Parts: sequence; structure tokens; C-alpha cells
Amino acid sequence: MIDAAYRRQRDRIEHRDIVVHEVPGFRPLTLDLVVPLEAPQPVPVLLWIHGGAWLFGSPKQPADWLMEADPFTAAIRAGFAVASAQYRLSGEAHFPAQLDDVKAAVRWLRRKGDEVGVDRDRIGVWGESAGGHLASMVALTGEDQDDSRVAAAVCWYAPANLLTMQSQAHPLATIDHDAADSPESLLIGAPLTENPGRGRAASPITYVTAGAPPMLLVHGDQDLVVPVGQSEELATALTAAGAEVELSVVPGADHCFAGVPLEPLVRDSLAFFTRVLAA
Repeated sequence: MIDAAYRRQRDRIEHRDIVVHEVPGFRPLTLDLVVPLEAPQPVPVLLWIHGGAWLFGSPKQPADWLMEADPFTAAIRAGFAVASAQYRLSGEAHFPAQLDDVKAAVRWLRRKGDEVGVDRDRIGVWGESAGGHLASMVALTGEDQDDSRVAAAVCWYAPANLLTMQSQAHPLATIDHDAADSPESLLIGAPLTENPGRGRAASPITYVTAGAPPMLLVHGDQDLVVPVGQSEELATALTAAGAEVELSVVPGADHCFAGVPLEPLVRDSLAFFTRVLAA
């Protein structure tokens, strides 16, 4: 039996506070998992990774703008299980702690998910902003040997190369990505401009290979926080390597897709997962 809070609802079973990673001196990191009742089991599972500049956020308190479209219920209705992972924020630990934590959630799904009807071979990661960065990192660095490999990734407006964020910034952007107190510098624990090696190590583009799982990159062309050039740069590198990648640039959309309806983007993301995670 899974050691977690359990609740059965009309269309789903909820498993809350599953401990997936215990770091000495830190609170246990947990996973919440919702499994649809109606879908044939085992079901593919989508691991949601929240954003917040690696500084803020919690999977237990999704942002209001996100829940207006409620991608989680949409995923359940599409026949997916949905998991949400905790990870240490940059004020708690520096990179690669965040990646280690998300990989721990993937390992639990691969090693224990069959006990709750989850298909270990059909795991997709889905994240926005900093969460999209971590989704990319998991997709590009996961390995079968340690059960951290995933089968697909959807990354919404995600940083891909920390060393080019500032040069690609939107003309109206007010963030200095190279500053010593920027989210990127705080993530690596040192000023980015003085530590390019750390910046490269924390950049998904560093790990692009032909063996990458299918990836969908979605980015607004008016993003004032994470430049659209980040997704374009990653898509170009993946294509050059021979990997399967789709790039969707959303006209008029700022960060968090502000300025455009979210529901069509949720539908497109789920359609991608449905196609690439089909049995």
C-alpha cells in the first residue's frame, strides 16, 4: 500500500503527500497524485512542475490564472493521471537540488506507480517558466539506469540557456538576467556573469542529444520575463540533433500567456501528450 492520504471522488482517486525524497536537514519532499477512475489502467501520467522563478510557488497552491483553465481536470478527463512535484526553491538550495528533487518524483512514479495504476513507461513532464526549465532538464538528462527517464515533455515559456537570456530580452523587459540578484544567479548560487560554467550546467541546451524524448515548446512572442528566443534556441538545437520537437510561438502572449486565452493552449498540450504517449 502507498503510505499517503487517500480520497476517492466521483471521477478520480487522490493520493496526497506521498514522500518521494528525504534530504537530511530539510522537510520531506512529497508528491500528490490523482488517477482517473474511468480510464483503462495502467494510465499515462503527467508530472506538473510549477513556476515562480525558482524562488516562489507551491504545487499545493496553483496560481489563479492557471486554474481559470484548470489543466489538471482537463488532463484527468483526457485519461491521464496527474502528479505534482515539490522541489527546493533557490533560497533553500542551489542547483542542481531542484533537478534532483523532480527526478526523485519521476523515480517514484517509475518504481511505485504501478501500485496505483500508473504506467511507468508513459510519463510526461509539463511545466511553466522555472517549472518548464526543470521539465526540460529532466527530459534531457533523465536516464533509464536510475529510473529518471521520461517519455515526453511540454515546456511553457521556459529558460533554455541561462547565458543568452539577457541578450535575447524583449526591448520592453525590465529584468537584468545577468545581475547578481537575478533569478538565474540565485539559482546557481553565484553571479551568472562570473560563473558561466555553472550557468551552462544549469541550462537545458547543454544536454541536447538525438535521444531526447519528444518535446513541445510553447512561448509567447511578447514575453517580457523569459525571452521567446529561449524556446527558439532550444528548438533549433533539438532539430539539429535529430530529436523530435515542436515549437509553438503564441502571437501577442506575454509571460504566463497573459493577453491570450489559455484553454486552447491547454488543449494543444494535452493533444501532444495524447499523441506521443499513446499505448
